[in-house]
Amino acid sequence: METKHIHISDFDYPLPDERIAKFPISQRDHSKLLIYDRGNIKEESFYNLPQYLPKGAMMVFNNTRVIQARMHFRKETGALIEIFLMEPAAPTDYELMFQTSGRCSWLCMIGNLKKWKTGTLKRDFEIKGHKLTLSAIRNEEKNASLENKAGTNYWVDFSWDNANVSFAEILEAVGELPIPPYLNRETQESDKVTYQTVYSKVKGSVAAPTAGLHFTDRVLKSLDENGIDREEVTLHVGAGTFKPVKTEEIDGHKMHTEYICVHRHTLEKLLRHDCKTIAVGTTSVRTLESLYYMGVYLETHPEAQETELHVNQWDPYEHGREGKIITDIPADRAIQNIVDWLNRNELEALHSSTQIIIAPGYEYKIVNMLITNFHQPKSTLLLLVSAFVKGDWREIYDYALSHDFRFLSYGDSSLLIP
Repeated sequence: METKHIHISDFDYPLPDERIAKFPISQRDHSKLLIYDRGNIKEESFYNLPQYLPKGAMMVFNNTRVIQARMHFRKETGALIEIFLMEPAAPTDYELMFQTSGRCSWLCMIGNLKKWKTGTLKRDFEIKGHKLTLSAIRNEEKNASLENKAGTNYWVDFSWDNANVSFAEILEAVGELPIPPYLNRETQESDKVTYQTVYSKVKGSVAAPTAGLHFTDRVLKSLDENGIDREEVTLHVGAGTFKPVKTEEIDGHKMHTEYICVHRHTLEKLLRHDCKTIAVGTTSVRTLESLYYMGVYLETHPEAQETELHVNQWDPYEHGREGKIITDIPADRAIQNIVDWLNRNELEALHSSTQIIIAPGYEYKIVNMLITNFHQPKSTLLLLVSAFVKGDWREIYDYALSHDFRFLSYGDSSLLIP
């Protein structure tokens, strides 16, 4: 069956609520690890992961950091409005956004939208002993131009009356860390620590790359001692990662855009490892596999602008863009094309975006081992796993369900070797 016509109902399974981990276990690296090795399945403890990895292999982590993206405002009428920051609008650069002072704009999801038609929302608070008023207003002119785009995000302008305070400091003071909706509970203070990876650095995600939550400094040190070469990429995880596939065939599902950053030294190291990696999490997978298609595009468009390197949802399944036929090229040539492009443009890092959907029928180009948690039924993440293990996902999930593995973001994980 052609990938676009896959029926999402074929990727359903019973997930009782009691199997969803509402909180993490007390020691991250004592979680369970399912080992799937070419059809054979067994159970391990996560802290023993390094002994199952080939010495000298390259492992790639997503170093994104979850931001306190939920903000609450109360109108004079008493109505509570939630503004959920989705992606920066002005400035669009994440790093600049968090440094900005005085004003900025975001594309946001808005809770209780019907109660906020017009007017300015205000919130008073203190930072470092200084009183501050934060204001939020919907930019209707911008929103009118957004209407034809992917629907639920609204342009919101923020301003505050203290130019010495950055937006990063405002989020630390009044923002709330978003936790997955399926946990069905309020965010707790402990989530500020447990819902971040120990190596998180670059602010921008609204959901954690959860496969990374199992790593501790002890496990990272053990990886180093076992000769595993560690590298980091950045993919800012959007709320769309929780978006269920609601169409019968996956052709009708629109993937969300996520922003990625990969440094030149990471690409050069990838080349030295014959473009084969162990990916920590599905976000690292989407980043690495998207790189291949960016390199393919550069094969025939060597002078492309950075924005042209965006990977569309169905690029891997179609012969090129705009009717141009693009033949598959080796992964090392695709990655070398990106390195050459960075050199020509005197850039140290690639900043781009991806909407890639990885589903059965997809041929992996770069990732050859995967560490990942157990995902929701009928989700695009389950499609990605199925493509990786050549359809064996049900055996893996049946084993996990019958052996008391914990599921979803705070749950246990698996090492998949196809």
